[in-house]
Amino acid sequence: MTPTPLADIPVHVVTGFLGGGKSSLIRHWLADKPAGERWAVLINEFGRVGIDQALLAGRDDVVVKALPGGCLCCQLAVVLQATLVELLRRERPDRLIIEPSGLGHPGGLLALLRGEAFAELLRLQEVIAVLDPRRLDDPRARGHQTFRDQLTLADGVALTMTDLSSPAQLAAARRWIADLEGAAAWIEEAPHGRLPDARRPASAGRHGAGMVYRPAAHRALLAAPVGARDSARAPTPGVPVRETGRALGHVSLGWCWHAEDIFSRQALETCLAALPAGVRVKGVFHAADGWWSYNRVAGDEPAVPCDWRRDSRLELIGVPGTLPDAEALEAELAACRV
Repeated sequence: MTPTPLADIPVHVVTGFLGGGKSSLIRHWLADKPAGERWAVLINEFGRVGIDQALLAGRDDVVVKALPGGCLCCQLAVVLQATLVELLRRERPDRLIIEPSGLGHPGGLLALLRGEAFAELLRLQEVIAVLDPRRLDDPRARGHQTFRDQLTLADGVALTMTDLSSPAQLAAARRWIADLEGAAAWIEEAPHGRLPDARRPASAGRHGAGMVYRPAAHRALLAAPVGARDSARAPTPGVPVRETGRALGHVSLGWCWHAEDIFSRQALETCLAALPAGVRVKGVFHAADGWWSYNRVAGDEPAVPCDWRRDSRLELIGVPGTLPDAEALEAELAACRV
């Protein structure tokens, strides 16, 4: 039987600066996904290891695809288009969610989704930006153009980390967003990443309303050969793979360990807690008592159980000069294995 042609697949973009809570919001969306629907999530991470893919894994009705090592709004634009085509052809999802890099400008991504190549295939929905109100305490964030544009281009803003923010910080965030040129249509609090039910994936945003449809524009793309799949180096037991990156004024340092490498959770958490403050820390590890994920933004966020089983991963992101020595940290992490 010939499959039904792909058309009008709703696509949602969740943007926001590094550590704002994008993945937490998406996890709640997936938890509330209607039964019988198959969703796809495309994640672009600045780091080269790809942690968010692991944090969202573990469901048969959700496919998660990662594009690590750059910004799909600029450096990875060509790769993004090819990856989207392959993902849609292979998985035929009922809904697509895209999480761009927290360090990237979303303008190029929105232009691609609204362009000729995907005119009949994708139907752009609300663009949502997440914001940790505490970040506005830093004048460097308020003056960062990409940070501002992420909020300006959004249909709505989800205020995250509300349990860690003061009432004054929440009120200041609302005022600051409202004063931005092209302010978002709505601002909602999203404690622990959970938006109100009315803000779950559903209605079209202003970006979708302005789309120009050109019949059959995507068919040539869908007929093209499927590109080669990711070919990242694979770790072997006891020998991790190290990856580094540099772009957008930040640097990344990451590792992958074989799934058979098992860590002492107590030793591992002691090691991670000693990392410099201000460095973004994300990871998934196979510990003696199960698989655990770590997602440190600005504090002592606890580890949580994780469904990922492919390998252990760690990613550190910071501005140049803030990351620890790679050789020394790798040796410390090796000592955490049991």
